[in-house]
Amino acid sequence: MSPRLTEQFTLAGCTAQSRVLFGPHETNLGSGRALSDRHVAYYRRRAQGGAGIIVVENASVHASDHPYERAPLADECVPGWRRIAKACRPHGTVVLAGLTHHGLQGSSAHTRTALWAPSRVADVETREMPMVMEQREIDEVVAGFASSAAAAVRAGLDGVEIDAGPRSLLRQFHSGLTNLRSDDYGADRLRLTNDVLSAVRGVLGRDQVLALRLSCDELAPWAGVTPEIAARQARELAAALDLLVVVRGGTLSASAYRPDFHEPSGFNTQLCAGVREAVSGNTTVALQGSMTDPAAAQQALDRGVADIVEMTRAQIADPDLVESVRRGRAHRPCVLCNQTCLVRDSRNPIVTCAVHPDAGHECETDEDCGADIERAGADTRRVVVVGGGPAGLEAARVLARGGYDVTIAERTAHVGGMIGVAATATPSLRAITDHLESECRRLGVRLCTGTDMTSDEIDGLVGDGVAVIVATGSRPRPPDFPVGGPYVDAAELLTNWVSLSAGSGPIVVFDPVGGPVGIAVAEWLHARDREVSIVTPDSVVGRDLSRTGDLVGANVRAQRKGIVRHLGMRITALRGRELHVADRFTGEQRIVPCELLVDCSHRLPDRATDRPSLAHVGDCVAPRTVLEAIREGRRSARALTALPHHIHASRTTLTSQEN
Repeated sequence: MSPRLTEQFTLAGCTAQSRVLFGPHETNLGSGRALSDRHVAYYRRRAQGGAGIIVVENASVHASDHPYERAPLADECVPGWRRIAKACRPHGTVVLAGLTHHGLQGSSAHTRTALWAPSRVADVETREMPMVMEQREIDEVVAGFASSAAAAVRAGLDGVEIDAGPRSLLRQFHSGLTNLRSDDYGADRLRLTNDVLSAVRGVLGRDQVLALRLSCDELAPWAGVTPEIAARQARELAAALDLLVVVRGGTLSASAYRPDFHEPSGFNTQLCAGVREAVSGNTTVALQGSMTDPAAAQQALDRGVADIVEMTRAQIADPDLVESVRRGRAHRPCVLCNQTCLVRDSRNPIVTCAVHPDAGHECETDEDCGADIERAGADTRRVVVVGGGPAGLEAARVLARGGYDVTIAERTAHVGGMIGVAATATPSLRAITDHLESECRRLGVRLCTGTDMTSDEIDGLVGDGVAVIVATGSRPRPPDFPVGGPYVDAAELLTNWVSLSAGSGPIVVFDPVGGPVGIAVAEWLHARDREVSIVTPDSVVGRDLSRTGDLVGANVRAQRKGIVRHLGMRITALRGRELHVADRFTGEQRIVPCELLVDCSHRLPDRATDRPSLAHVGDCVAPRTVLEAIREGRRSARALTALPHHIHASRTTLTSQEN
């Protein structure tokens, strides 16, 4: 790989340590509407890890905009901006303030006033009708951007990024979907953005960075911004800018901005290349769009697609991404699951990462500040981790980095646990356990597969002075309805498909959870030319996929593939090749033909031992997601490393089929 991705470059007189951008995103790290110490720690870690440019979470430039509870307000961000700049600048990172107004895609829940918009068009998500902005409101927005930019520079930031992306008021003025005005702002849909850029440049001067995040495809060609329209818009705006970040998405397609793994990485490459050609070198261009692979990012730079690559989720997953590339080390993968890094929902979760649970919690944990490092010469203590799923692998990784003598005892032929099983249907997930296994092997962890430890054997290890962490995973939940026909749970289906695939009749997937498993299994079966239907008690397939941005996508894919959906149904019995279901509201009975029933219910803990003194982690505590498994594995290892190193190596020997 050429060094261009990780080399220094200059932007408007500011020197950045790499060509990797950490873009603006909701974090819920704020205190009220101000930036907090958690923000400072969060951004400092990415600067330490090599981020060339950081755009701080978007701040609203006017009090009329309060899109989510902890959304920053520029007027309250100056102290936080100052601390972030001080924390990041020593590492060679250019820090910009993200500035925005959400317009009709905001929320009136907190302001209790009408939403502002270019025209009287209701938001498709909230169905709320906004007020039409008059000249007074337009002038206030322009002044708000200018005063916020001036405040950011006074706070010591290197400039600002103006938001004209999928959820922004400025993009709403750009689009024929939402701008139906008959005045000058309708005749020239870029007028407001040009006025904002002119006002902001007036307070920045040429010594600070002025960037624009521009939606260049609303995926609504009948009236929205298309790539052809965006090329003309970018050409007009470029001369005022130091940096143009090319994104996609709009009122009807906000989830297309940062989609999950169903959308291939680098989906904006062609779009960005077209915009870069249109601006003809008049500004620096950044590529955004699920860029998680450094090699692909480097290729985009080498091919002239862009000058900078945004790798936001990749740096949430691995804050040391750039530094790892510089040193030729493996980096922690981002699998684009969106399960914990999309946080704009009613739960107000803190931003984090399923494969890196310390993300967003840097003030509470110290691994990334140097505690979890390889300590050569540390007193050796022997640890056996019972179970080689993500929880066990992560516990072993952290312990081995701390200088411990670690063995994993895994009862199956391969490590990986339920993630390894799920990867059969969703191959991208395999990167999680592949990385953990690779790190464990590099650090000298012994992987003893085909080793099923009994409770007595575990007790024997403890009695022999060995520390034990139990990560034995989960087991199937017995069905709560009579079963008198072919029945498997999802894990058995994916593990033993060859032996189960006889017959050609319809397969029914039962999904009472509404997460990613049910739809993934149905799509996997459809890809094997099986007739598939889904039974769910919910009114839509994959109810919880709204949190990852895949709810609409999952149902569209099911519809196009002909996967029949039996909604609002509960199962009453499986009798032979007939599945009996009942409407959960009316009780109306129905029979669904069923060659094989696949149960995607929650699983139960599989406890090899209930010895209370031992650490139990992951699914053997309660079957949940990979986030909890990795977090608990990491936490248990840290707790163990805090104990005195006085226990000597055990005489017990484990044998392995795989070393």
